[in-house]
Amino acid sequence: MHPKALLDACAELVRLTLTFEHPADAVVSRYFREHRALGPRERATLAETVYNVLRKKLLYEQLARSGSGPKERRLAILGFYGPRDFLKSALSDQEKAWVDACDAVRDDELLEPQRHNLPDWLAAPLKAQLGQGFWPLVDSLSHSAPLDLRVNALMAKRPEVQAELARAAIKSVVTPYSPWGLRIEGKPALAKVDAFTRGAIEVQDEGSQLLALLLDAKRGEMVVDFCAGAGGKTLAIGAAMRSTGRLYAFDVSGHRLEALKPRLARSGLSNVHPAAIAHERDERVKRLAGKIDRVLVDAPCSGLGTLRRNPDLKWRQSPQSVQELTAKQTAILQSAARLVKPGGRLVYATCSVLPEENEAIAEAFTAAHPDFAPLDAGEVLAQLKVEQAASLCAGGDSGTRYLRLWPHRHQTDGFFAAVWSRKD
Repeated sequence: MHPKALLDACAELVRLTLTFEHPADAVVSRYFREHRALGPRERATLAETVYNVLRKKLLYEQLARSGSGPKERRLAILGFYGPRDFLKSALSDQEKAWVDACDAVRDDELLEPQRHNLPDWLAAPLKAQLGQGFWPLVDSLSHSAPLDLRVNALMAKRPEVQAELARAAIKSVVTPYSPWGLRIEGKPALAKVDAFTRGAIEVQDEGSQLLALLLDAKRGEMVVDFCAGAGGKTLAIGAAMRSTGRLYAFDVSGHRLEALKPRLARSGLSNVHPAAIAHERDERVKRLAGKIDRVLVDAPCSGLGTLRRNPDLKWRQSPQSVQELTAKQTAILQSAARLVKPGGRLVYATCSVLPEENEAIAEAFTAAHPDFAPLDAGEVLAQLKVEQAASLCAGGDSGTRYLRLWPHRHQTDGFFAAVWSRKD
C-alpha cells in the first residue's frame, strides 16, 4: 500500500476508535474484516498506530494543537507505527517540519498528565499505592505486552514444547513464576503451529496462569470457575485436574462460552462442563450449594490491569462504572461462596489495579463471613513451588497477604487474588 493511503487508513481507524462506542480490539477487527485486501504488515501498522494513540492520547492531543489538518490525521502521524522516513514520504513539507518539532519535545518539558497519559481519577490511586513505583508503571504501560503461552500439562512437557517451537523458528523463554508458561518475543502466527493446533499450548498471560495455580484443584474434585468467560483459566484448571472430576464453567454470557468450545476441543479435556447462567443466583448455582471443593471467582472488573493490551479502557471506564462493578463483585463473590463445601477453597480475583475492586472487596467479605478463614497467598504459592512467591504478594490491612501482580514489577498484567478456606 502507498504510504499516503496507509496513513489515510490509520487516520480513519483512529477516528473510529476514538468514538469509544466499542472496545478498540473490536473496532480494529471489524475494520480488518471490511478491508480484507490488507496484508499482515499493513494490519500491524494500523493496529499498533491506533494503540499508540490510545496509550499516549493526552500527549498527542497536546502536540496535535500545533499542527494543521484533520485532528485524527495529526494523531495518526504522531502515533504512526513504522520507520519515520516511510511516514515522511506521505507528508507535506509543513507536516514534516511539524513532526520533527514534536519529536524533539523532551519529557521534562511536559506537564504530568502528558507524561503519564492517564485520567486524573486513575492516576491518583496508582500514585497513592505505588509512590516511587508510579513512573516505572507508566513506562511499562507505554509498551505492548509480551505474548505468554501456557503449556497444556495434560499433553506435553514445557521443555519439549519449547524445543518444538524453536524448530518452528519461534524463540521462547520460560516464565519466571508459572511452571506452565513460555514467553515469546514478537507475534508469530501461532494458529499454523502444530503445538497450537493439537492443543499443547494456549495463549494465556502468566498472571492468569498463577490464578489457576492458586486454586490448586486436585484430581477427582468438584470445581467451579464462576465467571469463566472464554475459558483460559478453566482450561488451565482442567489440565491441573488431569481431566478427572467435574469442572463447571459458569458465565452469564453464552457468547463468551461459545468461544471456549474450539479451545476445549483442542485441549483434550473431558471434565469441563460449560453452562450459561442467567445471574449469580441461578437455579444451577443453588443446586450445587455446599458441594464444591474449589471455586474461582474471576470477577467482572474494570480490566485496568490490562492497559498494555487494552489501553482504551482507561478512557472507557470511569469512577461511576467502577462503583457499579464493585456492587456486582460483592454480590457475585457472596453467591459463589455458597457453593464451597466445608474445608473447600474460594479464590476471588480481578485484572484490576484499583484497591476498591480488590482489597476492599476481599476485606469486606472476610468481615461478613466468619466461616471463611483467609489464607496467605504467598504461602500457598510457596507450597506449590512457585519461584519468589513472596515477591508476588502484598499485605492487606488485616495482615492477610494477597496476590498482587504489576506489569512493571512482574512483567504480567495487573492481577489481584485473595484466598479463603471454608471452616469445617
